[in-house]
Amino acid sequence: MREILRTGIILFLICAVSAGLCGIVNSVTAPVIEENLIREREAALAVAAGEYTVGNEITVDTPEANVAYTIMDGDEAVGYVFELNASGYGGAMTIIASYYFDGELINAQLTTNSETPGLGKNAENSWYMDMFKGLGGDSPLPSSSADLSADDASAVSGATVTFTGVSTALRNGSELAKSLGGAV
Repeated sequence: MREILRTGIILFLICAVSAGLCGIVNSVTAPVIEENLIREREAALAVAAGEYTVGNEITVDTPEANVAYTIMDGDEAVGYVFELNASGYGGAMTIIASYYFDGELINAQLTTNSETPGLGKNAENSWYMDMFKGLGGDSPLPSSSADLSADDASAVSGATVTFTGVSTALRNGSELAKSLGGAV
């Protein structure tokens, strides 16, 4: 009985010290991680806005977009930047994309994702999002790889779930920009 009690106390002390150390490490690293996430988001917003500047945050109440900002050309609003929700092979993805008021895609960047390296992870590359640039206004955004050129279709082959998730999110963002119009 004494041996069981002694072993229990030792295990309790080991667990208590481990939990305390984990708490200390978390209190030191949590603010740094939060700061890095904010910095990465701001950088992605700047990339998506391109030659424009990110303006004020606006309220959107849709399942497609978490956050929306106006994009400005000087003092004039020319469109929106949305933080879009998407679903890929690896699960949830976040895309930051900018649009003119007519729904034409200016730029986009895949940020948060768990896609397969070498396949779905290609969506993080700028050339991947270039397939969609300039579309969504008068020209529809592609909904499947059959809507792409042969070179672009071969670039996304093997990652059709990721492509479909990105394409759907970008089409939803285009429709949201059209529905909001210039009402900023």
